[in-house]
Formats: sequence, C-alpha cells, structure tokens
Amino acid sequence: MTRLIIAEKPSVAQKIAAAIGSAQRKAHSGVQYYEVETTEGKVLVAPAVGHIFSLQETGNKKWNTEYPVFEIEWDPIYEVQKGAEYTKAYINNIKELSKGVDEFVNACDYDVEGSVIGYNALVYASGIDPIKNPKDASRVKRMHFSTVTIPDLSKAYENLEPFDAGQTEAGLTRHTLDWYYGINLSRALTASLRAVNTRSTLSVGRVQGPALKLIVDNERDIKAFVPTPFWVISALMHKDRDFDATHAKDKFEKEDEAKKTYDRVKGQKSGKVKSVSRKEYKQPPPNPFDLTSLQLEAHAHHNISPKETLEIGQTLYENGYISYPRTSSQQLPPAIGYKKILEKLTQQVDYKTGAEFLLKKGSLNPNNGKKTDPAHPAIYPTGEIPKGLKESEMKVYDLIVRRFLATFGEWAVRESMKVVIDVNGEPFNADGKRTVQKNWHELYGRYAKFDEILLPDLKEGNTVDIKKIDFDKKMTQPPKRYTEASIISELEKRNLGTKSTRATIIDTLFKRDYVIGKQIEATELGIKTVETLEKHSPEILDEALTRQIEEEMDEVMAGKRKGVEIEAKARDILTKVLARFKKDEKEIGEELKESLYKAKEQKALKDSLGICPRCREGVLVVRFNPKSKKRFLGCSNYPKCTETQPLPQNGMVKPVGKYCTQCGYPMVNIWSKGKKTPWTLCTNINCQTKKKAPEAKAQ
Repeated sequence: MTRLIIAEKPSVAQKIAAAIGSAQRKAHSGVQYYEVETTEGKVLVAPAVGHIFSLQETGNKKWNTEYPVFEIEWDPIYEVQKGAEYTKAYINNIKELSKGVDEFVNACDYDVEGSVIGYNALVYASGIDPIKNPKDASRVKRMHFSTVTIPDLSKAYENLEPFDAGQTEAGLTRHTLDWYYGINLSRALTASLRAVNTRSTLSVGRVQGPALKLIVDNERDIKAFVPTPFWVISALMHKDRDFDATHAKDKFEKEDEAKKTYDRVKGQKSGKVKSVSRKEYKQPPPNPFDLTSLQLEAHAHHNISPKETLEIGQTLYENGYISYPRTSSQQLPPAIGYKKILEKLTQQVDYKTGAEFLLKKGSLNPNNGKKTDPAHPAIYPTGEIPKGLKESEMKVYDLIVRRFLATFGEWAVRESMKVVIDVNGEPFNADGKRTVQKNWHELYGRYAKFDEILLPDLKEGNTVDIKKIDFDKKMTQPPKRYTEASIISELEKRNLGTKSTRATIIDTLFKRDYVIGKQIEATELGIKTVETLEKHSPEILDEALTRQIEEEMDEVMAGKRKGVEIEAKARDILTKVLARFKKDEKEIGEELKESLYKAKEQKALKDSLGICPRCREGVLVVRFNPKSKKRFLGCSNYPKCTETQPLPQNGMVKPVGKYCTQCGYPMVNIWSKGKKTPWTLCTNINCQTKKKAPEAKAQ
C-alpha cells in the first residue's frame, strides 16, 4: 500500500516524516518531499504552503465592479493572487506524487482552515473528492495533533481518524459566504464611488460590517457624551507613613453640598479612626490560555497586536515550541503529560525554579476554565528548548510558559483593608490592598501585577495627622475607546467571527482607513460608511444575522445541516440587498465621496510630524516616491502646498513633538536598529543645525 500525507507547511512535513520512521528526502519540481518505507508499505509526505487554491469568479481572471456575482470556483492561488507563482511547484509535486496512491491523509492543521487546505489539495491536485464521492472518502484519513513534536506526531499517525467531512464542509461554506459578502459588497461600495467619478476601493464583509458598527457606535457615544461636573474631597494623612483618604461620599454632584462639607474639614490637623475592617480572600490561579486571552495579555504586557500575536503563535507552534494556538479551549487535559512538560522546562534556566517547585507537589491540577474546543486543548509549551527566537517571539513564548506554570499554582491570598476616619464629624475612607501569600503570583512572575496599597497598622481610636485636604472639581469621562485587544474580546463575546479571523478583520478596518489610532477611533469614512449601510442595507450590519450564520455553520460542522442550504440563504439575502444598493448607487457614492477625503486627511493628521512651516495649513507626513522607492517628508496640503524635505532612508521616524529653535521646522527622532538612543534632527535640510549632523540623502 502507498500512502500520501499532505502537510500544511514544509517544516511540518519534515517533522511528520521523521515521526513515522527513517525518511529519505527527495524532490520534484524543486519542492522537497519525503519517502518512508514502513511495514505497511511506502509513505510519501508532501507539503503545501498554506492555501494553494483560492476562490474566484468563474471564468473571470480580473477584478471588476459587476455585482452580484455568485458563480465562483476554486482555482490555483497563483491564478488569483500576484506573487503566488511559487505555489505552482507545490501543486505539481502533489499531482505527481498522487499517481498510484492507495490512501490519502490530510495532516494539515486540525481546524476548518487546515481541513479546507487538505481537501482542496485532494480534489484539485490529487483528483479525488471525499465529500461528493463516498468511495473516495473511504480512501482519505485525517491526522489529528496539537503539537508538532515527534511523540505527538507519531501518536497521531498511529491513530489516524476518518475523513472529517463536517469540519471540511463548514470550512468550505465559510469561504463561500465570505466571498459572497466580501466581494459583492466591496464591489457595490467601490462602484458607487466610481458612479460619482471617484476612483478608490472600499470594502465591507460579513463580519467586518458589524465589527465596524461596534466601533462607530462607540464613537457616537463618545461624541454625544456631555460631561457633568462633580466634586471630590480628599486628604493626605499620616500615621507611621503617608496614606490617602477620600470623603465617604466619594463624588458630590452638587457644588454647594461639597463646599459646605469642605468648610467643615478644611484646616483640620487630625482625625480619629472610627473603624478598621480587614478581609482576607483567596485569588485563584489564571485559566490556561485560549487564543483570545493570549492576545489580550500579549497586548497588555508587551503591546503586541492581536494579529502579530497570532502570527508569532503560529511560528512557535510550527517550530514545535508550543501547542496549536488557534484554540478556544481554556482546559489542559492530563493526556498532554504535565509532568513530562515540567521536566523538560527544568532544562531552561528561566523556568527551572518554577518547574522544579511544581514537580515537588503531590498532584498537578491546572485551574481549567469553562471554555472548551473539541479540536484542541488550551495553549501550552511543549518543553522543547527554543532557538533563535526574535525578541517579540521570546516575549510571547515567555508569557505562554509562565501562564502554564501559574495555572498549577496554589491560590494566592490577598487582604483588603478599609479604614473609616472621622474628621470633624465627616467620614473619610482609606482603602488598602496587599498580597499576603503570593503562591501562583511567583510562578506567573512579572505578569502578576496587582495593586499593593499599604496602610499603616491602624486601630480603632487611633489619632492620625492630616497633612492636607484637597477640594477638586472633576468632570465625568466619556466611554473608553476600544483597543485592538478589547474589540477582539468584544467580538468573541458577541460570537462574531472566529478565533482565527477576528484579528485580520480589525486589521482590514485599519487598512481601509475606517479606523485609526491605538485607542481605536472611527474616521469620518468609517462613520459615513456605517450611516450609509444603515440607510440603504441595514442587514449588512445586523449583528444577530451574522451571529446566526456562525451558529448555522456550527451545525454544518456537527453534520446537522448542509452548507448548500446556508449558501442559498446568503444568495437570497444579498440579491435583495444589492438590488437596492444598485438603485441608489449615485446617492451612496455622493454620501461616501466627501468622507473618503476627510478620512485620508484625518489619518494624515494622526500620523503627522508637525505643522507645515510653509503653508501653515497642512501637516508634514512621511511619504514614499514610487519611482525611487525612497521616503521623504511632504505636506498633506499637496498640491496646493509643494513643501518637501528629504529624510534618512534607514531607521524608524518618530515625532519629537518640538520644533527647531533655529528654523521652526518639526524635529524628529530616527531610531536605528541596534541603537539604544535615537538620532534627533531638524527636518529642514537647509537648517543651520545640519552643519553638526550627518546630511540626509535626497529622495
């Protein structure tokens, strides 16, 4: 018997071959594959390179603005995307190796995307279809693993599963729906702009629309927010050490009431402790990481974007350092071998102490969370020693390892302390918090950050000194803007998108100039796009409809529903929506046209280095010369203002926030790789200060 295994990436193919037996490395069309002789026969292991087939309009090889379009087909990705010509060799390799094969194994990542990658390779490169042909299905197996370590791959190969029809069909359905919505709606928006002589590309998608509406609704709440005043009376007190206290009312909504209270306490030099209460409470260890919680922590502690965290996680997984990152599970099953992993971690200096401490425990029980995933456990380190990691990769790896260790720790003990102090008849509260027993905090290291507010050892009846009493007017604050991490968390709560796609969706909103900033702000274009869709096609923004589709696809995965039913329903919805859209095309274009330019201006202002000293109307922004491929400084008011200045071609350009005292041009910092301090310079090439600094090259 000859068996062909299709892996998702070349590096994984090599590991799978090594796990099966003594592999011979061979090549076809310049692509390496592996051959292993086993007691059952010959095993061939061939790699894909992610998706090697992609959907596009049937018979059309060029993007256009005609819509609606529902006639689509899977084609080699090199026919769909520029720069994907290298995939042709991988397709040809699989085609050649498929000849005379008795059994096929999809060993791509065990999720809907991996199922689709392997299925398309079988259908379009190997010529068999396990969904449409039951005989073909009997010849296809699925390899299910959560790490690419040799033991786990060997175990997965020895326990091959049947073809995963439900997961595959769900993945194919999702791709079809995303194409239907994304391409047709994006063409409709773009066509509306062209109807008013504006050549620009806009996009919206099945999940992208509701995600944008969440951000726009938040922006509306911020803009509609009317701050109201309140007054706070606080005191700095002393008893062995300084500590803060605040009037028990906390916020006074009426100024006259606050003023009367302040008049009773101002000038007081001491207060008397009326009561002291202490409360100890246990703090459980954190749950193991699922993808979303990893993205939140990486953003909070390292300022790494969710999209980059996912990319780093995938790299660590493919190198065998962590388990599969695209998981919804917060549970670590005993089958992964807790003790085995901890023993391996003792070989890494940074984790030796924590791992050895846990190995001395009588039993190992992680603090598993509620969320589960039928395909994969929570994210965990394999214990393999990482080599050659970049700084950002090491940060994410460190976070994963320490989280893993912390989940096995004992509950920490914290103490809260509340003191009520009488100041001339007015109660003031002082609140303290401290850690009594660190326990799992020590295992989580620097990621266990909690407020430590230490109060003196006060007792009822004690007299405390008052150093000062403040009377402050403050204003209520508008709702906070989303960050990349918090919007992804919100999408998960609302069951919009998938763990694998949410970060990409948010990244697309940035690329389309719908949103800007680390604290995500909806641009004029983003707001206007939502307003336009609310008016002309509210179904596209309907969160409930999008969520329903997600639930229906779960039913497809479970084999309770057919994907073609959901696709037909989507075609019906889109046909009606797009008919109305086409009818109002010019009106929509006019509504979007002005906001398109405002969004670009808004983004330029956000990314600017300072006011243009020539026209005083625009701002100086970094631009690129498409011919020379060099960057330079230009005015956002171009072509009205033609101010340009050359910039150094290497290093990261960051604004200083100051202007040159010699000529008035903005100052910038140039951060070069490997340098701990930046080079600060004036952006005016003719400035007198240039005599003291290296000369920048012209663009």
